[in-house]
Amino acid sequence: MDITPFVGPAFRQLRERANLSQEGFALEAGLDRTYVSGIERGVRNPSLKSMQRLAETLGVSLDKVFVLAARLAKEQASSRTGRQGRT
Repeated sequence: MDITPFVGPAFRQLRERANLSQEGFALEAGLDRTYVSGIERGVRNPSLKSMQRLAETLGVSLDKVFVLAARLAKEQASSRTGRQGRT
């Protein structure tokens, strides 16, 4: 299973749970807000270093981000499977 498209949405979900604005989150992480926006939307491919900075800013391990991304991927896959079985 490819979790790549779900890493950005995982960061977004964790940021929202932490009640951080995207601008505040980017500022704390030392990254540009438009770059963080692109990551969250899945249009930017962040480096491992950038992902570590974002995770540290959220106070979580990178493992937690990847586990959440995998869960989001599985949820989407199961919702697709459920829709395909309906007529």
